Amino acid sequence: MVDHDHIRSIFKGRLLTEPAAIEEKLFRVKAFVFDWDGVFNDGVKDAAGSSPFNEINSMGTNMLRFNHFLRKGHNPIVAIISGEHNKAAHTFARREHFHAVYSGIGHKKDALQHLCAAHHIQPHEVAFFFDDVLDLSMAEQCGLRMMMGRECNPLLTNLAAKNGLADYITAADGGNYGLREAIELLLGLSGKFDDTIMQRMHYTAHYQEYIKERNTPSTLFYTSSDSKIIEQQVA
Repeated sequence: MVDHDHIRSIFKGRLLTEPAAIEEKLFRVKAFVFDWDGVFNDGVKDAAGSSPFNEINSMGTNMLRFNHFLRKGHNPIVAIISGEHNKAAHTFARREHFHAVYSGIGHKKDALQHLCAAHHIQPHEVAFFFDDVLDLSMAEQCGLRMMMGRECNPLLTNLAAKNGLADYITAADGGNYGLREAIELLLGLSGKFDDTIMQRMHYTAHYQEYIKERNTPSTLFYTSSDSKIIEQQVA
């Protein structure tokens, strides 16, 4: 049984939805979807227009997926939806066997609808990790919304809170592992945090079954053209 008071006491971000309600939302989730810039990193670009990822957040996404596998008996759908084309996102998604990457998406709700149709799920069954203005229309539709906090935009985070567009706003920003913070909150509320970590630690048969299934799909890549989502070839 989850100790909601303990969760409330140790996480320093803004719990806009009661922990028990977030737990209920998590139980209904079938897909985890991530923005890239400002979520996996601080949003700073290199000369080629790419922004990086790190292994702290990567381990978080892996534990989140394994946790889902332990609770549900199968892997969740996982995808990246970004307004930009980002080589590092493509590399990461391939390595981690995400189901899809949507790049150069002007209106993220279009990508959400495409993802849901492709996998026969509904928007309320999606958990979305995001950070900025372009994400809000999608956050409005998703069932579980985890927003990266930043000191530089208090009016934006207040707007998200006031309009019910986030369930949790992290204390750490994207450049300081806010994604891992949001994931750890969900792992804690799942009631299987210790089990998830210990099984990975000991590389159990359950974890080996999970990783074999996780590594089966090949990542599909999409972009938008004339307001339509189209598949693209990515080197």
